[in-house]
Amino acid sequence: MSYPAPIPAQRRLPRPLEGIKVIDLTSIIFGPMATQLLADMGADVIKVEAPGGDGLRHIEPMRSPGMGAIFLNSNRAKKSIVLDLKTSPGLKALKRLVISADVFVHSMRGPAAERLGIDYKMLSALKPELIYAFACGYGSSGPNAALPAYDDIIQAASGLASITTHPDGSPQLVRTIIADKVSALCLSNALMAAIMNLKSNGQGQYLEVPMYECMAHFLMVEHLSAASFEPAMGDVGYKRVLSADRKTFQTSDSFIAILPYTTPQWRKFLKLIGRPKLAKAEWVRNPAKRSSRIDELYSIIAEAMPRRTTAMWIAALRELDIPVTAVQTLEDLLSDPQLMATGLFELYDHPSEGKLRGTRNPIKGGWPAADTPPSAPRLGEDTESVLRDLGYSTQEITEIVPN
Repeated sequence: MSYPAPIPAQRRLPRPLEGIKVIDLTSIIFGPMATQLLADMGADVIKVEAPGGDGLRHIEPMRSPGMGAIFLNSNRAKKSIVLDLKTSPGLKALKRLVISADVFVHSMRGPAAERLGIDYKMLSALKPELIYAFACGYGSSGPNAALPAYDDIIQAASGLASITTHPDGSPQLVRTIIADKVSALCLSNALMAAIMNLKSNGQGQYLEVPMYECMAHFLMVEHLSAASFEPAMGDVGYKRVLSADRKTFQTSDSFIAILPYTTPQWRKFLKLIGRPKLAKAEWVRNPAKRSSRIDELYSIIAEAMPRRTTAMWIAALRELDIPVTAVQTLEDLLSDPQLMATGLFELYDHPSEGKLRGTRNPIKGGWPAADTPPSAPRLGEDTESVLRDLGYSTQEITEIVPN
């Protein structure tokens, strides 16, 4: 089997967002993951935290208080300052910080931002070219705009839980914070576009990225299905994906995922398992007809898989270029040959937490990696230096920094 050529050598480029300053007033995963992606691309991200810190800091496991593993993995390459926005000095310092920046991102609910005077109207008056991003639960023009929202709530509201069911038929949540992370990618994408616009014409703008709408959009790409037409031509939902027979398959020793997808792949697979006549059937060679009988094909896969071990199936199917993989555990990923070869996981020394394992940004480009792996900050470790850069004196800093 031939393999793609390695990534070609390129001239070294500066990281795309070098020189861009981002004020990050977000917490948990949605906002922090998005701003971490900006930091990976070279942005100077300053995380503004309340005196108690981002709530994610305190979720175990951790070696030190306030340095939980999930926090470490979603806040690398940032600075941290502590400001008490309930005090006048803290609020003034935030506004001064925003004036010095290109991007301001927050995830507090709209009315709270208005009460503090850090809504778009107020901050854009201080800096018209500011990119202002509101990472919210629900879009501001809808009836749910003021409601609180977290990943579990959005999974349920968006319909995801209804199509991820328990064997007894009850709705299930996906076992990852998928709504937070999908929305984070949407937010990062929106910020990148706004930064391009800022660089090209100097204009700031207001961005609103709502979790609920992002997740509904994400799901309905395929699941809008027959409702894409007006009037609807059938039920909502992509039938192949919703099929109860779409699953991993038991081999003689473990489980496997296999998906013959194209007509040639299905015909090769059917010949491999001793069904040459079926491989020639008109409905198998017709993608539309084959799609309508996908449950029948899934049953054929399920019947065939126990005949061999997982390793034997993988060898045979990859020889035919049919997509296949063993079902891996999370622990398996740490020693996966593909991930080891591409360097997704890295060991590094954190200034206070010692030896850590993290994930690199999987995107590779012409810009160089950081000289040393970036680490997540301790709570408020950069408060004094950031405020000094804004021109605050030692006495003024003493008045701002909470005890």
